Amino acid sequence: MKNFKTIALALVVALGALSATAQNKKINVEKSSIKWVGKKVTGQHDGTINFGSGTLVFEGKKLKGGSFEVNMTSIAVSDLEAGKGKEKLEGHLKSGDFFGVEKYATSTLEFKKIGSKGSDIYTVTADLTIKGITVPVTFDLALGDGTARTSFKINRTKYDIKYGSGSFFDNLGDKTIDDEFELNVNLVY
Repeated sequence: MKNFKTIALALVVALGALSATAQNKKINVEKSSIKWVGKKVTGQHDGTINFGSGTLVFEGKKLKGGSFEVNMTSIAVSDLEAGKGKEKLEGHLKSGDFFGVEKYATSTLEFKKIGSKGSDIYTVTADLTIKGITVPVTFDLALGDGTARTSFKINRTKYDIKYGSGSFFDNLGDKTIDDEFELNVNLVY
């Protein structure tokens, strides 16, 4: 009987330790999405970029970390049709004027600081690397049942993407492109 109590106590302690251990949850890259919106004086364009990989880290039900890789060669334009400017804009976005995907095929996001706002909403500060340049970004991430979502803006000029920026070039007129672009991210894990 004494041995049974010892084994039972050891099992309870071991299970408690396991529940406090971090759990990595890989995202489903096929079901997860990144939608972008870029604005200019005369309108806007929108499209998608695909994840290469991604993992959220939990301790129990609490978010503790995350890291993601984005396939920059997958940049696609959604608001234009094939043969009507779609391919031209996609090619320009992939060029050195913008994301330079031939040299920088991936971008990464690494969570560095996470604060709980309650109700499964977290404020995340992360290192975002685009074109080999790392700049911290902060955003709110809302968790659901096997899902997470966020929206935030990125100042492209901090990543040496200055094409059409009124902050760097004069007399652009209606060819001026906003320095910030928006990302809407939906994760499924």
